[in-house]
Amino acid sequence: MKRLTFISILFLVIIFVSCSKDDPAPTPDPNIVFNATINSASEVPANPSTASGTATLTFNNTTKIFTIVSTYSGLTATAGHIHKGAAGVSGPVIFGFTNIVSPINYTSAALTAEQEADLKANLYYVNIHSAAYPGGEIRGQLIKQ
Repeated sequence: MKRLTFISILFLVIIFVSCSKDDPAPTPDPNIVFNATINSASEVPANPSTASGTATLTFNNTTKIFTIVSTYSGLTATAGHIHKGAAGVSGPVIFGFTNIVSPINYTSAALTAEQEADLKANLYYVNIHSAAYPGGEIRGQLIKQ
């Protein structure tokens, strides 16, 4: 019986020592990904364009900065932006793309608390404009994955 008690105590000591507080906790990924399918049916109002595209936005919760890569085909862009507005609602430009040649690569400055909240509430959309559709030819809502 003494041997069984000794082995039990030894086992508990080994478990306690192996669970020390020196073990680093895994670092959570600070990035949140948003995707958009960009098409003319999502425009307000919709139009008959056959152009299309995609966008992937990665927001870093630590730095409050996002990067976006957007591709499109079937149109010659005259402007490209991220607007604030729910699906089906037009809204103001929040971030203007400096390069509008596909693929568009853009990195933001650090977002304000309000901008971060709007992004996380899926209130931003990508809009690509053309000469044929100066108000926007294709649009896609950025949706958190």
